[in-house]
Amino acid sequence: MNVEWTANAIRHLNGIYDYISKDSEFYARRMIDRLTSRSIQIQEQALSGEVVPEFGDATIREVIEGPYRLIYQASGSTLFVLAVIHGARTLTTELLEDQR
Repeated sequence: MNVEWTANAIRHLNGIYDYISKDSEFYARRMIDRLTSRSIQIQEQALSGEVVPEFGDATIREVIEGPYRLIYQASGSTLFVLAVIHGARTLTTELLEDQR
């Protein structure tokens, strides 16, 4: 399977980096590396993530890395990373919206 990061998910990564880097650029880079490395896991095992409970749609799944939820959707032979959000945030459909 191919993994594609949506513009929305990339904006989330940039926001995470900006927030963490206020205290430490080292830890900001480290967290971004950990999050982006998860795309290897989902590429190799698309069903390894749990179904996102807020949606109950078997095609929308998530993997957890630290306090963050990496949310992705299977569509044909491609996995789209839709969002990367902090686990304390309330997940809404607006957080997943993107122009692909």
